[in-house]
Parts: sequence; C-alpha cells; structure tokens
Amino acid sequence: MYDAIRNKRVIITHAVRYMGPACVEAFSKEGAHVIANDDDLSTEAACRELIESAGTVDVLIVNLAAPNHYGTLVTDLKDDDWHEMFDLLVHPLHRLTQFALPQMIERKRGKIIVFGSAVPLRPMGLLCAYSAARGAQISYVKSVGVEVARHNVQVNLIAQNWVENPAYYPPEMQANPKFQKNLSEQVPLGRLARPEEDTALALFLASDQSDFFVGQAIPFSGGWAS
Repeated sequence: MYDAIRNKRVIITHAVRYMGPACVEAFSKEGAHVIANDDDLSTEAACRELIESAGTVDVLIVNLAAPNHYGTLVTDLKDDDWHEMFDLLVHPLHRLTQFALPQMIERKRGKIIVFGSAVPLRPMGLLCAYSAARGAQISYVKSVGVEVARHNVQVNLIAQNWVENPAYYPPEMQANPKFQKNLSEQVPLGRLARPEEDTALALFLASDQSDFFVGQAIPFSGGWAS
C-alpha cells in the first residue's frame, strides 16, 4: 500500500505493549526494517542508547503506556504517582525526539509519530495525572512539529481512545457487561476500534503522503472526542 515505507528504518518503542504489537505487524507487512524495542525508557541513557544504536532512523514511533490510576481523587493522588506519569509518558517522548531529530534535520527528512490519547480533548474527572501527562504530549508535539517543519520533518500524534489493545482494554474488560454498556453509550460508533484501523493511520503518517501534516493531534476515538 505504501511503497515508500519499504526498507525504511522504523523504531517502535514498547513493542510488546499498548499499540506496539499491532504496529510491528503493520510496518513489517509494508516491508519496513522494524527495530522493535521494549526497553524501559524512563532514563535519558536508555533513550540515547536506543537512538544511537539504531543508526539511521527514518520513522520514530513513540508508543508509551502507563497506568492511568482512574478513580483516584486529586486530593488523594500520591506524589509518586503524579511523577510516574511524566516519567513514563512525557520525559521519554522528549528525549527520544531530541536524540532522533538531528539526523532527520540533517537529511531534511523524517517522521515522528506518537501514540497518545484523546483523554485531554474531553474533560474527565478522577484522571488528573494521566490527563495532564497525555495533554503534555499533545502540547509538545504541536510545538516541536511547528519548529521542525521547515526541515521537512513531520511530528504528529494520534489522540486515541477506545482502541482495542492489551494495555487499556484487555479481553476480560471487554467481556464485562458494564464495560459493553458504557461503550455503547459513550462511543457513537458503539464499538472499539480494531488495531489495524489505528495502525493504518500510523502508516499514513509515516508515508510521504502525509508531508503536509504538521504538529497535529488527530482524534481517533469513534466520535468520543473531537
């Protein structure tokens, strides 16, 4: 489908978590040279090592998941849990981007795609730390995307929710009648997105056909957020 992706070097972080498995499969099918990484990226050294060891990076897919601590009142939120959200979702995004950009800018070509969340686009209580960290991802992508666009490097984010994945919607949750009722009431489409629907958007953003997308946080939530 996307011939230009064939043989490109694509880093996928947290390759066995969140959208990692679906992404590895989708990009491998398109003939990309996939570097599937599942290291703990909470330190600067780990992020630097991943980028430096990969060699040329054509596409960086920042796929990061974290527990959302849903149901915790802001007055009860532990300081460690607040910091954990940024250590897992925000700081690795910045470090990976910072280390990958110089070679992309030098070649005047590159794509950075973030699997983020639609949660910051629709106010939700009892989710402040996760919402803040995912919101920081969106703001970061918008700023950096505009900054590096002149170098023909595109940075964009998929602001998703209600997408089938093992991190947030495991099979046992999907089988719960309460969840099914909530899904039918909350999501206009009345279902979860299939992983391949999500990765189809990632493939597009990694292709040459998306060169005019700059610093976008694209809602992907079946109408739940816009």
